[in-house]
Amino acid sequence: MSVLLLVFAGLLLLAVLLSSLANRTILSTAALFLVAGFLLGDGALGVVSLAPNDEIVATLAELALFAVLFTDGMRVGWKDLRTAWRLPGRALGWGLPLTLVVTALGAHYLVGLGWMESLLIGAILAPTDPVFAAALVGNEKVPPRLRQLLNVESGVNDGLALPFVMLFLAVAAGSESLHLGELGLELGLGIVIGVAVPWVAIKLERTRWFSASTAYEPLNALAIGLLVLALGKATHGNLFLAAFCAGITVATFGERQRESFEHFGELIAELFKLAALLVFGALISLPLLGSVGWRGWLFAIVALVLARPLAIWISFLGSGLNVREQAAVAWFGPKGFASVVYGLIVLASGIAAAQEVFQLVAVTIVVSILLHSSTDIVVARWFDDEQEVPAWYGVARRLRERVRKERGAS
Repeated sequence: MSVLLLVFAGLLLLAVLLSSLANRTILSTAALFLVAGFLLGDGALGVVSLAPNDEIVATLAELALFAVLFTDGMRVGWKDLRTAWRLPGRALGWGLPLTLVVTALGAHYLVGLGWMESLLIGAILAPTDPVFAAALVGNEKVPPRLRQLLNVESGVNDGLALPFVMLFLAVAAGSESLHLGELGLELGLGIVIGVAVPWVAIKLERTRWFSASTAYEPLNALAIGLLVLALGKATHGNLFLAAFCAGITVATFGERQRESFEHFGELIAELFKLAALLVFGALISLPLLGSVGWRGWLFAIVALVLARPLAIWISFLGSGLNVREQAAVAWFGPKGFASVVYGLIVLASGIAAAQEVFQLVAVTIVVSILLHSSTDIVVARWFDDEQEVPAWYGVARRLRERVRKERGAS
């Protein structure tokens, strides 16, 4: 534990020192933690020794996903969803399930997994990660509708994929209808906790008896999140669905609470994400990557290059997006943090195909991080006016106009 903490602290300091460079180049802090975990894990140097059944793995995955879903939910209050639903609705209502289905077909026919395990992999790999689209979203020359689409989609799809992951995992574990009923109760209880706790807390603060000071304002949403986490643990409600619903509830009813917590919350979520990537990398080894065979690597390519682009193309037929915009949305469907944690949850679940599912998920995420983190700057520059119209093009056009005028004068 102490070694893991030391390694994480050192990598975090290095990431901070390199963060400005990473914003201008293809360098990615996410890739840094993943690669460092791989090199320092048992598969290479053996500095960080972890096993899938270690308590730290499950605990970190749980806390990290809770924090990320809570902050994701805060990005998309009901008002945001209602005013900006047209294009994100296509990506989430059609693109997400189509990506799930195409990915599942690849897992079944290319690798030979059973249908339930294939659907589980599809649900795990369906969400996208906004980290690798940061250069695109941050480029003011990118059309606002495209930036809004990527923001809303990446903020919502982690939570939307969660029930499918839980359902397919329960069925793959051999659950009977009674257990599925318990799963439904768990999900429903998570929704109730996630909506009720923040709503009551926000209403209490608006009474004449309570008021948060400026210094404690950022802790308001943190206290709500911790209370949701504790109640979910105590009642066995689904923590992740509770976190996502709590974030949406705060964003909907407590705009001030959301604004005061936004920067603080993003930092907390980022810490957990980087720690989970380090642990995920430490669980990957060369034998694991090699054991998937050429079919597993082919599946990873299909999941990244075919599943998402095909789903987006179908989803955005007649949407008004031009070819360049559709291509950008289709390519930026990277498999990131949510897929990492879902993969860790499956690995610790004990289902018969847990190791095989984790291997395929791990290979796909590794390829995705390497490909998407090295192409975000390139794709973002598609929308740069100077890149779109090179300088020589303007000079050549002026020369042609001058020649045309001279010929007309003669």
